[in-house]
Amino acid sequence: MVTEENIQKFSKQCANIFEQVGRDVIGQKDVVEGTIIAMIAGGNVLLEGVPGVGKTRLVRSLGRVFNLPFSRIQFTPDLMPADVTGTNIIVKDENGNSQFQFQPGPIFSNIILADEINRATPKTQSALLEAMQEHTVTVMGVSRKLNEPFFVLATQNPIEQDGTYPLPEAQMDRFMFKLIVPNPGLDELMQIVDMTQKTMAEVADAACSGEELLEMRRTANQIPVAEDVMRYAMTLCSATHPDSECATVASKRYVRLGASPRAGQALISAAKVRALMKGRFNVAYSDLNELAYPVLRHRIKMNFEAIAARIKPDDVIKMIVDELNGKKPEKAAPAAAAEAEAPAAAAEAEAETTDGKKGKRKFFGRKE
Repeated sequence: MVTEENIQKFSKQCANIFEQVGRDVIGQKDVVEGTIIAMIAGGNVLLEGVPGVGKTRLVRSLGRVFNLPFSRIQFTPDLMPADVTGTNIIVKDENGNSQFQFQPGPIFSNIILADEINRATPKTQSALLEAMQEHTVTVMGVSRKLNEPFFVLATQNPIEQDGTYPLPEAQMDRFMFKLIVPNPGLDELMQIVDMTQKTMAEVADAACSGEELLEMRRTANQIPVAEDVMRYAMTLCSATHPDSECATVASKRYVRLGASPRAGQALISAAKVRALMKGRFNVAYSDLNELAYPVLRHRIKMNFEAIAARIKPDDVIKMIVDELNGKKPEKAAPAAAAEAEAPAAAAEAEAETTDGKKGKRKFFGRKE
């Protein structure tokens, strides 16, 4: 039974965690909040962004804040599965007899930073599958349990860049959240440069131990979810399937494959943590609507029409949420319509002789 004292303790602990992370990471409020929600809920996180936006620094800082053993695996094309999980090596005892001895790999830690995970081949990426879901590692028929709490926090560069391998669908599904790390704004960039001129090292202090983190997770699991809210969450996940009874207009038009049942589990677990962070005793519809984006964006596959029209997963998720909430979804312009707008916009820009900058801004500012 969750009491007022549990809520206050949870809220105070979260505030302390955010304060310490803020000493190392400038801005990125949504990314930091999403990562911490997933860690408390017991999920893995995939951070996607171009190089240099602070993905690795955030994960290293979290290792300091939660005061947990931390391992970093730099994924490269020549990395082998045994370099991740460990392997059996031949050693000699005091009598000179040879025997196999297991040499643990870097995955035997509490927080795993899988840096640039999409730089490695699919064979090596799949070495994390068992660890991410079952929290065990099997080598030569022997399964070994990983220490709790266990998290995989992976970073990746956008797929469009050269030298990357798209993650297998089964592995993408094992990430609770996929968080997009944007470029910093001007003021944030000034603060980042000013801070790193003093020191490049992380300065955050420990704010939560592993046992306290597990206690926070147990507290969050006790948060009640009303039947109507639970049904809405499952409807939200089911609506991503174009052939489902809950399918929306957007999913039928733009989605090829929808989210798996893991999406429903992740949505409810994360919503409980978010409710506690907001000081509430129960999960609200707003929690589900906000968390739908990081939970679903990597679990739905777009069809050819969506790709041709440059419709992103987040756009489809917004349409689904709006339709389920009775709002009139914004109609996404297909590629043909977007191309038809280009000559008109160019003519308008050329016609504005008194203010050329204004016309140019209108042309490049149109929504793709």
